[in-house]
Amino acid sequence: MTRERSRRRLRRRDRNALIAASLTAMSVTASGCVVVHGERVVLPAATRTEAARALTAFTDAYNKADKAYDSSLDAPHVTGAVADIDAARLKAGHTVSPAGNARHAPLTLTDVTYTIPKKAGWPRWFVADAKGNKGGDDRWVLVFTRHGQGERWQVAYLTLMAPGTVPKFRTDDDGWAEAVPAASGGLAVRPDALSASYTAYLKNGGGTFADGRDTSVLRAGRKKAAEKPGLVRQFIDEPVGRGDYAPLALRTADGGALVFFTTRHFEKRTAYPGATVPNPGQDVRALVKGEVRQSLTLESMADEAALDPAGGGPVRILGRVQGLTGGQGS
Repeated sequence: MTRERSRRRLRRRDRNALIAASLTAMSVTASGCVVVHGERVVLPAATRTEAARALTAFTDAYNKADKAYDSSLDAPHVTGAVADIDAARLKAGHTVSPAGNARHAPLTLTDVTYTIPKKAGWPRWFVADAKGNKGGDDRWVLVFTRHGQGERWQVAYLTLMAPGTVPKFRTDDDGWAEAVPAASGGLAVRPDALSASYTAYLKNGGGTFADGRDTSVLRAGRKKAAEKPGLVRQFIDEPVGRGDYAPLALRTADGGALVFFTTRHFEKRTAYPGATVPNPGQDVRALVKGEVRQSLTLESMADEAALDPAGGGPVRILGRVQGLTGGQGS
């Protein structure tokens, strides 16, 4: 079978699956009107063609916004923590360089794999796993969501994962993946409890999460930073999990789940009497309110992707992107 014939076969399979599912979702009222109950019937979130178009639309908008340092150009294509981080980054860039980004290099995403779950109700969502020309060898893993038919697809989660760490997903005979409800049991941690579990771990440690860059190493780095002479550094972490920040999870081939979730973080830097807080730099200063004299509080958001095993065992953070969103000086 040629590559083009394979593509045509995949397109026909996508189209036929959606047509069959849509027909199943229809019922005829007493007046003879046809009603689609998409909120109750299990449907693929998107066709693979539709998913590819959504990725292209996001990439094009992202590049325009990055070149102009103008968040209005990609705001319709992002939501949740991705929107918070991106808007702050572009605001800082515009403040420092109002004429635009002189160092702009277009983002390109290739070698894309789409994982599309079948599910009932909204939001509908899917995952795109791609090779990017930024971020070294890491894979760009993006989660697209939308909350109704006709709405634009938006990126709600964006994490970077080392090559080979994106897990294999459970799929049916047609290649559609399985969404895991946020309140599902049978995992080491329920998806809707992961944000709170992770922030509790950052504060107190424990065995819930496996050692790694975003767990034990992060805690050790914070401890070292807090011991710096002349400057007190305090960290506060908050769980986030409602609305556009709600966790999303896909069933992995081994019965576990890959869970995407969000957290909010604060870092307060306080200088001893007679000293001042080190200058935070132009990009940071652009997002800080007030005058930085003796203290500086930084607020940031983070997207995490975690491998949540079935039954028990430590949760592994596979990817994490944290970005500054604001600050307060005093």
